[in-house]
Amino acid sequence: MIEAFSTRSVYAAEEVAMATLADGELMARAVDGLAAVAEARLTERGGSSVAALVGPGNNGADALYAVARLAEAGWNAVAVHGDRVHAGARAAAEQAGVVLTEDETALAEADVVLDGVLGIGARPGLGDPARRWVAAVPEGAYVIAVDLPSGQDPAGAVLDPAGVLADETVTFSVAKPVHLLPATEQACGALTVVDIGVVVEDEPVVRRLDHDDVAGRWPVPVPSDDKYSRGVVGVVAGGEGYTGAAVLCVTAAAEAGAGMVRYVGTPSPDRLVAAAVPEATHGVGRVQAWVVGPGLDTGAQGEGAAEQMSAARAALAGEEPVVVDAGGLDLLDASVLESRRGRPTLLTPHAGECARLLGRLEGEQVARDAVEGAPLEHARRLARATGASVLLKGSTTLVVPPGEGAAVWSQSDAPSWLATAGAGDVLAGLLGTLLAAGLAPHEAGALGALVHGVAAEHANPGGPVRALAVARALPGTVATLLRRS
Repeated sequence: MIEAFSTRSVYAAEEVAMATLADGELMARAVDGLAAVAEARLTERGGSSVAALVGPGNNGADALYAVARLAEAGWNAVAVHGDRVHAGARAAAEQAGVVLTEDETALAEADVVLDGVLGIGARPGLGDPARRWVAAVPEGAYVIAVDLPSGQDPAGAVLDPAGVLADETVTFSVAKPVHLLPATEQACGALTVVDIGVVVEDEPVVRRLDHDDVAGRWPVPVPSDDKYSRGVVGVVAGGEGYTGAAVLCVTAAAEAGAGMVRYVGTPSPDRLVAAAVPEATHGVGRVQAWVVGPGLDTGAQGEGAAEQMSAARAALAGEEPVVVDAGGLDLLDASVLESRRGRPTLLTPHAGECARLLGRLEGEQVARDAVEGAPLEHARRLARATGASVLLKGSTTLVVPPGEGAAVWSQSDAPSWLATAGAGDVLAGLLGTLLAAGLAPHEAGALGALVHGVAAEHANPGGPVRALAVARALPGTVATLLRRS
């Protein structure tokens, strides 16, 4: 698991470490790691020249010391700096023969650029002359951010398009929110964490599961299990206008390992589900968790629609855990949410659905692009407003528990090809299986998002993928991930 810690926690841990080390030892360790990464990238790219953007703080000192080390090793080195520069780093750079200048045109020949303008204690945004420096970085240069891409929000809440967009970020000891949260992760590029001996004892603020975490969390049956003890998933999904959603959701639940799947729907999807998933049962019955909403038309009037809506409302009013997706979100109001407080509930909106639901619950219109620009803020708002865990879909999926101060889960495991119709229906069925097996909503959300993304890659590595193919890839994907243990 990757864990990210707040700036306050990191600074406190660094102070503890520095109290036991010789003066400058912690920075020296950071410089060792940074210089090693930079030299490796220069070698890989067949480059000869490295440049540093040097700010006034410790990150600027790290970058300047690192290019001094590289100059001593024979690489051409330039440092662009402002009025204030760490004195010791400047002396080391001068002695090593680094070209020190305030003129950003000196960056023109750089193959690798170290961004040491700002650190994790800075506010978002870049001022002059840093904006000019960043604009002057050659298009083909490989940019390595020191600790974080300068100008980006250390808390990971919002992206600054004018800030540094790095190819790689080298950070020290632990990840920070900027590295894992959706608004800013895209600006960090590849993440390299260099161990410099700092141990953070506080609780993380962001968590991310990796492939090795699946085996310890996935519900694996034991010899004494039967189909009921493994978990029965009830699915209220689809309708005459969205028949495929029912097939995708039920298929995913069955493929993910549900002990049994019960389906409640209108005539057309009911027939399609019977043909596609013959092991599914039909009609209301005892379940361990419900999935309500994929492809559900809450305004339908045709045959079976009233019965389906009655089942959806009963599931939301019941004691069992519920995944609420798509059309099911339209059924949430103050009374329904109040009845569900304290009961395991996982909402799975995309940005537009999150905006609409927030607008309805808070009484003020929320724009989709506002959610996309600040996804964590809006996911937290929705979790507070509903008392439910919120899985906000996106290229990086956020899972936000309802409790104040709880760590956020952030998963970025899916190829871009997964942005396709029906992918959310598959995810909903997969999540229902995990809830029925007894996982907490936030853990089910993070684990389900990971497996969903990996299954998409396994379904057709490097190419287009259909939602049904993702569902079909779930058994093999789970087996592969379990074998990693």
